[in-house]
Amino acid sequence: MVKRTFVYGAAILFAANLLNRILGFVYQYLIMTHIGGEAYGLFNMVFPVYMMALVLTTAGIPIAVSKMISEALSLNRVARAQHIFRLALTFLTISGGIVALSLYYLSPYLAHRLFPDPRVLRVFLVCTPAIFIVSISSAFRGYFQGVQNMMPTALSQICEQIVRVGVGFSSALFLSPRGAEWAAAGLALGMLAGELMGLIIISILYRVKKIKLSKSEPPTHSVHILKELFTLSSPVTAGRLISTGLSSLDAMLIPQRLQIAGYTAREATTLFGQLGGAAFTLFSFPSVFTFALATSLVPAISEASARNQYQVVKARSSEAIRLTILIGIPCLLILFYFAIPLTAFFKSASVAPILRILALGGIFSYLQQTTTGILQGLGKFYLPVFHSIISALLRIPILYYLTAQATWGLNGTAAAYVVGYIIMALLNLGALIRYTGMMIDMPRFLLQPLSAGIAMMFLFRLLSIFTQPWIILIQIFLGLGCYLTILLLNGGITLADLRRLPWIGKYISS
Repeated sequence: MVKRTFVYGAAILFAANLLNRILGFVYQYLIMTHIGGEAYGLFNMVFPVYMMALVLTTAGIPIAVSKMISEALSLNRVARAQHIFRLALTFLTISGGIVALSLYYLSPYLAHRLFPDPRVLRVFLVCTPAIFIVSISSAFRGYFQGVQNMMPTALSQICEQIVRVGVGFSSALFLSPRGAEWAAAGLALGMLAGELMGLIIISILYRVKKIKLSKSEPPTHSVHILKELFTLSSPVTAGRLISTGLSSLDAMLIPQRLQIAGYTAREATTLFGQLGGAAFTLFSFPSVFTFALATSLVPAISEASARNQYQVVKARSSEAIRLTILIGIPCLLILFYFAIPLTAFFKSASVAPILRILALGGIFSYLQQTTTGILQGLGKFYLPVFHSIISALLRIPILYYLTAQATWGLNGTAAAYVVGYIIMALLNLGALIRYTGMMIDMPRFLLQPLSAGIAMMFLFRLLSIFTQPWIILIQIFLGLGCYLTILLLNGGITLADLRRLPWIGKYISS
């Protein structure tokens, strides 16, 4: 029953995540084509700092809430589960208010001291109330994940994204005649409105769907619950602080180093906006599939590890990596081959070479996501954190040096990211081999998908005489069909693999 619930919940979150990614893709297109890269660059400078403030506010508590509520309900201790939620909600409301107010009053100092473009101030001022709202929302999401009801989270995220796109684009378009900084503030206003809508939806659903209290339970002690919350949340907090801290550092370094390379402040801000708004939007889109893969497989690995089923752990780890490569290769080949029309779609054709560089090392980006999830499933929470530190220590000096070179610029930035992906993925893979004894199956991991990818590229070359946008879409679908056909022929995908697919697997005969 637990497995059915989990699979159902994972499917709901996958569908919601995919829809949100599509909406986000449309949003990025509207921003880049109607608002411009400069406004998005200003917004994107602030966003990592905003995310770091959220990490400091929530401190990984929603995940801890989910785990503790799930454990309490498995013992039929409903009152304890409700007490955990109320304590977490109180703490997150207070911490969210303190951090939001502090950041609001520190915004002028941060805008002028930390960033190469002080026009980010208005974006800061609009973003800070969202910290308070998200902190409260995260408590509700942790609660619903704990009771294994993913529908409220999915619905709130979809409503949040719809409002964000509508309010953000219309506000930015209305304010853009007043300057790029005002358009960026409009984007921030969209984020604020979206988060507020998400909180309204999930709080209403809590009122409707909350579990009923049992009156015959022993009392629970708040101090013990808080200690357990902070103990469970500390590894997650450390990892997220490092991740968001590095993103914040990149947001400060890249525009600064581009100015040293010879660009003006406005040009550097625009290029940084195109990097995030076009190149990384396209590059990260396939990760919706690898995220869903990691989400659905990690609990299975965790369960097998707890039962000392080491052969099952090896088999599931190997399968996760194989599927990541099978999904990643065709996505990256499409991004590489169609980099110019795809970036031109965002009116950012100048970043096509950057997208191609990212695509060359992209499989390692997707592998680091999957392997991080597997290591966490094995209980090795601190290993990915340690590996990300090592990766950053090697990546940041390369980014710092190459981005400031006139002959490299953003190409150097992309190359530095690729180096970081490779190091992180290889360190994670090495740890998996060490802790699970998993073997690298070269034919299944590389030779079969690569042969299918080569056939896919060959088909693209044959059809390259056609350049109309709608023809390009047909080329992509034909290429994917060719890729799947070759995999079926060379054994890269079997009927057993297809039968494991949700919804359509049951229709595939033996």
